[in-house]
Amino acid sequence: MQKKKTILIPAIFLFIIISLSNSYSQDERENIGNVITLHFQVGGALPAGDLSKRYGNFLTLGTGMDFITEKNNWLFGWKGDFHFGNSVKENVLGGLGGVDGFLFGNGLASADDFTLKQRGFYLGAHLGKIIPLSADNTRSGIRLTFGAGLLQHWIRLQQDPVNFLPQVDDEYGKGYDRLTNGLALRQFIGYQLLGKSKLVNFLIGFEFIEGFTQNRRSYNFDEMRQDTDKRVDLVLGLKVGWTLPFYVGESTGEIFY
Repeated sequence: MQKKKTILIPAIFLFIIISLSNSYSQDERENIGNVITLHFQVGGALPAGDLSKRYGNFLTLGTGMDFITEKNNWLFGWKGDFHFGNSVKENVLGGLGGVDGFLFGNGLASADDFTLKQRGFYLGAHLGKIIPLSADNTRSGIRLTFGAGLLQHWIRLQQDPVNFLPQVDDEYGKGYDRLTNGLALRQFIGYQLLGKSKLVNFLIGFEFIEGFTQNRRSYNFDEMRQDTDKRVDLVLGLKVGWTLPFYVGESTGEIFY
């Protein structure tokens, strides 16, 4: 039995190497033609402007799709990102605490598990171009895009489902969550690689978002007022993404990936 395992493992490894080698050697089409790309991205972000007064640094997860022309590498597509973080600077529940600042749940026990978290997203469309850096692979190079969409963020009121705060439960929570959204502009500058073998494809770069937003709740309970202030929420992010390309042959109408 041990002998069979000793033979099987190197055989599997050899099969993988041969398969990868064939993928490189037999791929004579290279990365030509119009291409549809599907992206999966992760990143970190720094808030600036009015956004930095409410939240600390946060993480992003996103996806998107582009159509890139064979001629001149012009591209257009869409992108969506989910934002999440644990640093909330505004104590929206400060007015609910006792003399010592403690929060008490429905059972009069201390609501120690109550936390505030950042949540948000960006969703929009963009136009751009890939500027080649090498004549050997004209589908890779500097990636520049400009887009517009919706930026939205809010404070998630996360509490214990048993010892919860009735003051912020269900509809009451809307008076504390600071739901904010508005039109946003987005720019990206970085590097995109579309490998000639079609096996290695990725992008990396910096993202800049300028959101012109406003609180969308009718009343903030803790401030006892309606918030109609105009905001400028800025996001500075670093993105790393894996790309799945689908090449469309103009002459045959076939799709290669």
